[in-house]
Amino acid sequence: MVCRLIIVLFFFSVGVFSQEKYTKHKISKGENITVIAKRYGVKPKDIINANPNAPKVLKLNSILLIPNNDKAVAVKSTEKAEDQNPGFHEVQVKETLWAISKKHNITVEELKKANPSLETDDLKIGQQLTIPLKNEISISDNTIKKEETSKPEIVPSTDVEVIVEVQPKETKYAIAKKYGITVAQLEKQNPFIKGKLPVGYVLKIKTSKEKADAATSLNSTQNTNEIKPLNEENIQVADNTNVKTDSTLVRISNQSELINQLILNATGNIGTRYRSGGTTKSGFDCSGLMFCTFGNFDIKLPRSSIEQSRIGVKVDSDAAQKGDLIFFKTNGRRHINHVGMIVEVTEGEIKFVHSSTHGGVMISSTKEPYYERAFSQVNRILEQEIKKL
Repeated sequence: MVCRLIIVLFFFSVGVFSQEKYTKHKISKGENITVIAKRYGVKPKDIINANPNAPKVLKLNSILLIPNNDKAVAVKSTEKAEDQNPGFHEVQVKETLWAISKKHNITVEELKKANPSLETDDLKIGQQLTIPLKNEISISDNTIKKEETSKPEIVPSTDVEVIVEVQPKETKYAIAKKYGITVAQLEKQNPFIKGKLPVGYVLKIKTSKEKADAATSLNSTQNTNEIKPLNEENIQVADNTNVKTDSTLVRISNQSELINQLILNATGNIGTRYRSGGTTKSGFDCSGLMFCTFGNFDIKLPRSSIEQSRIGVKVDSDAAQKGDLIFFKTNGRRHINHVGMIVEVTEGEIKFVHSSTHGGVMISSTKEPYYERAFSQVNRILEQEIKKL
């Protein structure tokens, strides 16, 4: 009987000791060993040693044993105090506004709104912060929404939806221009045409009534005119999706408008990473960016920079214009291996958008020593079409 009592007391004392030695922590979203260690004031190594079977990638809602020390006890007591008084928070060592707001499931803006002094003063250890309750936030949000809904916005809409069937040799650029919208807007309204534009596809286009009427009258005029055959095989227009790799120019009726859209399309990729052989938003190489940009307006360029340098017409750097392609021989190469598109020309300087191996899609300048040394040539791809009287 005495032996049994001793065994029971032994196991009870071990249980009490282990509870005092460790604290159980339930893993929340976004937490890792380092974050948890800082929270409890222990070293990450101590947590790893206390949990030898824990996976390297922590699982949500799993339990970790945290070695107890004075700081951990202090954290625990602080949490208990906060549970008893949920409307307040006492600032601890190394705590930030973001960490406090995340802990209480509110935004930093909501925390600052409840504590106006945070707009001008820094956090201080031991500072008492007011934590807005969720009910208060939801009530204020509902009040704002009610105020917004109580003010009806009367916006007269003159937009109409036009149904258009894609005709042979029609392009996205030509259709968008006809209805007074951009290619990006056309693709947004009809996501299925982002790849190709097959003949017979039915498009839904939202535009103003005036532009829709103008396009309808233009279509009726074109139907009554005789279709004249093209005699000049070497002349290409923007609607043609085939660009020959010779000195032929792409001739267009509105050069400046197309160039502005090309630049807007290319610079919209700034920040995209460099990827060898890439022609998509997941990564571009230099010629891939040009291939994709011009391809979005149904102008097909060759795939490599050296092939692209063989089309269009070479122009002197002093005569360079926006929309021209600029070529380089980088890293001491003897042949062209890099290309960009000119976006701005000033006296003695050319700025161009390109995909760089070290920075992805970006804008650079010929005044930078690297590109000044590596500069090779400028090619003009687009030319204003001269209308015959």
